Amino acid sequence: MSKKPSVVMIGMGYIGLPTAALIAKNRTYVHGVDINPKIVDIINAGKIHIVEPELDDAVANAVKEGYLKASTTPIEANTYLVVVPTPFKGKNEPDISFVEAATKGIIPLLKEDDLYIIESTSPIGTTEKMMELIYKSRPELKDKLNIAYCPERVLPGNVMYELVHNDRVIGGIDLKSTDRAVDFYSQFIKGDLHKTNARTAEMCKLVENSSRDVQIAFANELSLICDKADINVWELIELANKHPRVNILQPGCGVGGHCIAVDPYFIVADYPMESQLIGKAREINNYKSFWCAEKVQTAKLQFEIKNGRKPRIAIMGLAFKPNIDDLRESPAKYIAQKVLQNANNEEYYIVEPNIESHTVFKLTNYKVAADKSDIIVFLVAHKEFKTLQIPENKVVLDFCGVIK
Repeated sequence: MSKKPSVVMIGMGYIGLPTAALIAKNRTYVHGVDINPKIVDIINAGKIHIVEPELDDAVANAVKEGYLKASTTPIEANTYLVVVPTPFKGKNEPDISFVEAATKGIIPLLKEDDLYIIESTSPIGTTEKMMELIYKSRPELKDKLNIAYCPERVLPGNVMYELVHNDRVIGGIDLKSTDRAVDFYSQFIKGDLHKTNARTAEMCKLVENSSRDVQIAFANELSLICDKADINVWELIELANKHPRVNILQPGCGVGGHCIAVDPYFIVADYPMESQLIGKAREINNYKSFWCAEKVQTAKLQFEIKNGRKPRIAIMGLAFKPNIDDLRESPAKYIAQKVLQNANNEEYYIVEPNIESHTVFKLTNYKVAADKSDIIVFLVAHKEFKTLQIPENKVVLDFCGVIK
């Protein structure tokens, strides 16, 4: 079955592919676009290139029924969604070149009353810049398109559920655009759709993740203090959270992923003097990863002095959070790299149970690594690690609360 698509989805990654599958599940024809031909081939075969529960069945069914097809180039449709990366350039300065490239790619295809939506995390004012870019090339379409911004709000590992049930903030360049975008999302989203303007919607996405980053920084700072004060930070937080108005998060080895570790910089880059707390939280969470790597180095030297031999070290976890395969901006990956850079004939076992292989690290089964090692370094609280029985003769560095 091949039908003219109603939606063109530009970017078929961790958000674009699940969103395309969800729209297709609602019997709407979607044309997915990705610059990577391998990803296009995988999707057209009804398979997926990322790990996400329920996504494999959703994509397989959508492709089989003819509601989803992928390509390296966009085609004419009624609705265009831009869900591409927004990386950094220079010193943590947001790079919207992918958004620009995606927009330029569809400009020749646009027609009156089409709907154009950016979902990519973007600096404030990006939607308006893309509007100007479009109208500069196609002045005859000025004020005749519907242009809006609607950021995703999903948790990796639960994306297919949260895409449907989470509330969304939708901001258009004008009221007509907002209403049109709300009508579009209401077809497949059960959560509430909150109307605003494009700039506020852009800022809302950044503020949500910056708020979480600040809260995590407080927990990570506590862990540094408690280490010096010889206090169990996990017990401390559990007790403090007994207060009816206190809810301290859990510390970790840093902050990673495509949102929390990234989005605050979008604010700091544009408003450096006004974002002192947000900027400091980024510093604390980045420092925590460096601190963890130094603690591993210290434990390694102490073991060698005490035992007269080099230790065998298990690095447990590479993903940026538990029970997923996503290594983007992962502090655990940074720590593993840092530790290996300082290697001096020790034997290392690198563990990540959610991926089969890695281009840099040789991976080891988590049970084998825990059994063979002298020092066990928990960087990510994967569910598999919590089933391990750790002998008392092992040196354990628990940076993520596996043992507590």
